[in-house]
Amino acid sequence: MTILTLNCGSSSAKYQVYDWDNKEVLANGVVERIGIEGSCITHKAKGNKVELESPCPTHKEAIELILKMITDKETGVISDLSEIGAVGHRVLHGGEKFTKSVLVTPEVLAGFKEVIDLGPLHMPANIMGIEAAQKVMPNVPHAAVMDTAWHQTMPAENFMYAIPHEWYEKYAARKYGFHGTSFLYTAKRASVLLGKKPEDTNVIICHIGNGASMCAVKNGKCYDTTMGITPLEGLVMGTRSGDLDPALPFYIMRKTGMSADEMDTALNKKSGCLGVTGKFADRRDVEMAAKDGDEKAKLCIEMEALRIKKYIGAYMAELGHVDAIVFTAGVGERGPVFRLKSTQGLENYGIKIDEQKNQWSFTGNAETCISADDSATKIFVIPTDEELVMTEDAYALMKGTYDVHTNFTYSFQSKDYVNKAREEGLKADLVKRPDLAKVVVRPQ
Repeated sequence: MTILTLNCGSSSAKYQVYDWDNKEVLANGVVERIGIEGSCITHKAKGNKVELESPCPTHKEAIELILKMITDKETGVISDLSEIGAVGHRVLHGGEKFTKSVLVTPEVLAGFKEVIDLGPLHMPANIMGIEAAQKVMPNVPHAAVMDTAWHQTMPAENFMYAIPHEWYEKYAARKYGFHGTSFLYTAKRASVLLGKKPEDTNVIICHIGNGASMCAVKNGKCYDTTMGITPLEGLVMGTRSGDLDPALPFYIMRKTGMSADEMDTALNKKSGCLGVTGKFADRRDVEMAAKDGDEKAKLCIEMEALRIKKYIGAYMAELGHVDAIVFTAGVGERGPVFRLKSTQGLENYGIKIDEQKNQWSFTGNAETCISADDSATKIFVIPTDEELVMTEDAYALMKGTYDVHTNFTYSFQSKDYVNKAREEGLKADLVKRPDLAKVVVRPQ
């Protein structure tokens, strides 16, 4: 059986094809510039990469293109669409209606449409992707995996804002949190590496990519997170501001005459690293510019690292005992500078990074430990795997065996779990960086 996962953005559609029986990824890729001239697909399968331009005026054509690529005689990995047993869709926002993954029904889709206002940048695309896939594959179960579901275990004191209570009652104004599938995966894997049950584990997870957020995990469940009602709150990100004085937007709007929509765009797409440096949203570019002496780039790195460090301290206070700090996502997995600056100076709190180990850890194919041998709290780098969470949720929903994560066991919770593709990728990484072997950590 094959499971297809889809992650539809406003102008893109990422996908993965997973062989359930052999537990391996057959293909993955992305369709970009949907609805824009120059639509193209990048398809990776069988060790090969294919790039092809093809008009995709809507998500329907994009999904048809994906299905054509995965069944094509030359580029395909399955012979017929009948081999697809289920489709998993990533959905940004479930509001308070959805506390776990669900099979898509007309009622579920109606529920997603009711919370579009909570995620206006992502929800329309998520819904379009589901509806387009259902048209092309009407007889296959479709599952929705919510970014917000993981965070539904937060206590009220952590998800409520100090605002007029009627705003919560009438408009569902509260903290929701995002990156839920990533936090679920890395929290479970951290428990495995620690040799503990999830319910006995406290960790702080730093998901640092273009979008970035952190999560305080208490007894295996989300206790607090940095993002809020939208993904704008919290850390300094690629183009998002993160935390700021709520009065600042009003001040600038009065000074400049900016509209609410213009301010929304500025804080979401023109701030963060891009705003501070004036040039760069990608941390690799920021880091290179800092090495070349760019003072704004240096300031950006310090600002981002300090924000992470502040939240580590806050979450330590909330959790009391912390078993491990976890870094994940693009920057978390391949950003030694950000990891070092985020944890340096925390030795008195039992967090001690090993600078050499930190430098050796640069891969998306292995779990590593970068804390000093005498650090009371472990520091792990755990490559995330959101697609695997989506795949397993979709399969379990199709089979009727799915439940909330506290009552459900994923394959990657086993100490014997192996990601075949990553193991192959690690071999290549070790040829380039043999010292990486010194920090790779395996479950005991």
